[in-house]
Amino acid sequence: MPTFDFTPLYRSAIGFERLAQLAETASQTRQSGNNFPPYNIEQLDENNYRITMAVAGFDLDEVEIVTQNNELLVKGTKTAAEDKDTRKFLHRGIAERNFERKFELADHVFVNGADMKNGLLYIELERQLPEAMKPRKIEINGAKTLSAK
Repeated sequence: MPTFDFTPLYRSAIGFERLAQLAETASQTRQSGNNFPPYNIEQLDENNYRITMAVAGFDLDEVEIVTQNNELLVKGTKTAAEDKDTRKFLHRGIAERNFERKFELADHVFVNGADMKNGLLYIELERQLPEAMKPRKIEINGAKTLSAK
């Protein structure tokens, strides 16, 4: 897999250091092979997003979701099964290992909730822009108003 040098980005992109660092982190994650568990990120509409993670074999109490400082952490910790030593697998394709997946959230993106069904974990996200950042329409005064002053 090719590697990319992001050093020139840091020199020429003043104020965009965070963006360059995100690109570098994404590149390193892909190269390290840490692709477990698989996930999708979808945009539902202008301000709503959903992360879907495949967590087959995990119970609700074995998955933890934490947000802090624009970071979303999803952590799965398998509890020891009593029959684990007595089971004999002919083929083992379902991973039962612990995982930790981090997502960098953009500013003003918040987690609305999470749901787990059929081995999939759904995390609902919403972008909530403050009123000061929302576009506002500026009224244009006509010629009558200017000449009347």
